[in-house]
Amino acid sequence: MAQPKTDEPRALKPALEAMTLLVAAVIVHDKPTNRVVLLQRGPNAKFAQGMWDLPVGKSEPGEPITETAVRELREETGLIVKPESLHVAHIIHGARGVEAPNGFLTVVFAAHEWSGEPENREPGKHAQVSWVDADALPGEFVPSTAAALHRYLANGPQVSLHG
Repeated sequence: MAQPKTDEPRALKPALEAMTLLVAAVIVHDKPTNRVVLLQRGPNAKFAQGMWDLPVGKSEPGEPITETAVRELREETGLIVKPESLHVAHIIHGARGVEAPNGFLTVVFAAHEWSGEPENREPGKHAQVSWVDADALPGEFVPSTAAALHRYLANGPQVSLHG
């Protein structure tokens, strides 16, 4: 028996083996002193060894992206932010990444309220975590997050494509 035709689109099966990796990054910006929190990737990092980066990490399955940002920031730097205090600063869409052969989407948040002082909570991954003057950012910086940070600081375009 033939199925009745309908204009409703059929739901697609989840592409579990081909999903774009969802990532969150956080720009902790101390506006009065114009400093941002950065981390320097260590020699055992999966990519960009020795380069500077924003606190950044992958979303767990089903985890809201704001919770990913809060969790990763706390795990890497010890800083505590509330999900509701995060503001979307930039979106990075990459064609592929180290653990993302099918691409990645990074939501970059800005936080202007936090508690704690930055510390290197993952010394196996990072060489250091510190405040850096936003007018004197390091040159050896992961290109995608460097572009997002520069655009945020300049109030520039909020989407960038890599690859």
